[in-house]
Amino acid sequence: MFIDEARIRVKAGDGGNGCMAFRREKFVPRGGPSGGDGGRGGDVIMVSSQRHNTLIHFRYNPEHKGQRGQHGMGSNCSGLDGESTILQVPVGTALYDQVTGELVHDFAEPDERLIVAKGGRGGRGNQHFATSTHQAPREHELGRAGEERAYRLELKLLADVGLVGYPNAGKSTLIARISAAKPKIADYPFTTLEPNLGVVTVGEEPNLESFVVADMPGLIEGAHLGSGLGTQFLRHIERTRLLVHLVDVSDASGRPDPIEDFKVINKELESFGNGLDQKPMIVAATKIDSANPEKLKKLAAHVKRRKLEFHAISAVTGQGIDELKWALAKRLRRFEQED
Repeated sequence: MFIDEARIRVKAGDGGNGCMAFRREKFVPRGGPSGGDGGRGGDVIMVSSQRHNTLIHFRYNPEHKGQRGQHGMGSNCSGLDGESTILQVPVGTALYDQVTGELVHDFAEPDERLIVAKGGRGGRGNQHFATSTHQAPREHELGRAGEERAYRLELKLLADVGLVGYPNAGKSTLIARISAAKPKIADYPFTTLEPNLGVVTVGEEPNLESFVVADMPGLIEGAHLGSGLGTQFLRHIERTRLLVHLVDVSDASGRPDPIEDFKVINKELESFGNGLDQKPMIVAATKIDSANPEKLKKLAAHVKRRKLEFHAISAVTGQGIDELKWALAKRLRRFEQED
């Protein structure tokens, strides 16, 4: 199950209490105070991991605690520190404070570590309170409480290219054709209910290039207001460097104007915000094996006026697929050179 949002509560371990004790040893008539310190409470630490790609383990286990530090003991023995709790999150997870809504950290790279709740300090034993005039102190400190926080986790998948378009525009068929991904493909709308990732390779060794493509569930008019699947998955293409806008030019789409389809999806990207409408875009006319020639010609002319790169493809027959793959690789290569 793909879960891309979760709310959790974390509680670091409390510090152990300091001990009040006095030495009682043979041949030591004035042993003095010997209370040890309490151990420090364990932290709650979050680590980004490439072995996870969903937040499902937080959805059903929302509370996480660090271990409490042990109490101090006599003979100046300090308590053991509590063990820290390590939470692994997928790379691409954004951590928000649930109370303030503030972004705490964005786990954009593997093996990033962040202490999300600090353990409490252990209390001091009575050995620390002895002075020349106060040689038998009975004072000792209690351990400090560990931090307790509430967070919201939001996963944004890491991909180089994002596929957008109406339902049944051919996004899942395309990603299945150009990668090893196995998305669900059917002839009814909203077949894709969660994002799919696929690794695309072009060229041959030693000049083999690869990039990651994300297939998004289809959008419809009013998606930013909650229609269809809404825009709940569009956050996953916020990190992409390039969008491929797929437009169905066959009569099977049931929509007469491909230009209107193109404008509607672009409007939804703009309404979602976060700069999606400003991302570089390649337009691909799909299903050209059964295309309406007038639709194809009309869309190509409109895209040319917009000065966008245009490709006509058929994921079923393979027509235009290699050209599209090389165009994506070339554009991504240019972005890397600019960086």
